[in-house]
Amino acid sequence: MNELLTCVDLTKQYGSKTALDSINLIIPRGRIIGLLGPNGSGKTTLIKLINGLLSPTFGHLYINGMEPGPETKKVVSYLPERTYFNSWMKVTDILNFFCDFYADFSRVRAEDMLQHLGIDPKARLSAMSKGTKEKVQLIMVMSRDADLYCLDEPIGGVDPAARDYILQTIISNYNEHASVLISTHLISDIENVLDDVIFIQNGHIRLHASVDAIREQEGKSVDALFREVFRC
Repeated sequence: MNELLTCVDLTKQYGSKTALDSINLIIPRGRIIGLLGPNGSGKTTLIKLINGLLSPTFGHLYINGMEPGPETKKVVSYLPERTYFNSWMKVTDILNFFCDFYADFSRVRAEDMLQHLGIDPKARLSAMSKGTKEKVQLIMVMSRDADLYCLDEPIGGVDPAARDYILQTIISNYNEHASVLISTHLISDIENVLDDVIFIQNGHIRLHASVDAIREQEGKSVDALFREVFRC
């Protein structure tokens, strides 16, 4: 089965506000997908539904043919927009936590990336900058051997010098049977690693296409098309 994620008439309402409105979407394996849209478009809501942090109001969402639950959490690796580790923790504490909690976590892979980025495993989060904390969290997420990686603004607080390495880390740390869903505002910075893009606005999917098709058919970059579609 090549379908990794399927949404069928997926709807999420918060009271009278509809955050996602009858979304129909299929994400196959082996793709890096940009989830792109203005603030309040429904990106984070969709990611939280995928991770079982929210429940649909209507419709269905399936990962490997299963609705989000304990079994899908074993195959989805999630990077939230905000750091959720306690500030008193050392990097070694986080490594131990991931080793204990996730059977697919590779400590060797994580330690190699930490070393490459010059992050001391004995350091406490309280002594780190926001960008370094985000690097640590991303390293942990990408050191799992998951089927689906959901990354919510993975490079938003990271210095430009580290972005290329982090994007290369994303590319090199998932296999052909997995996919990566990246929500970001920094489109030009990630465009070169994307296979597909999803444009979402007001809870509706405006576009779901391959990057190559956009360049061939529209004659412009994803960033340029995004600015055109969502021009104020």
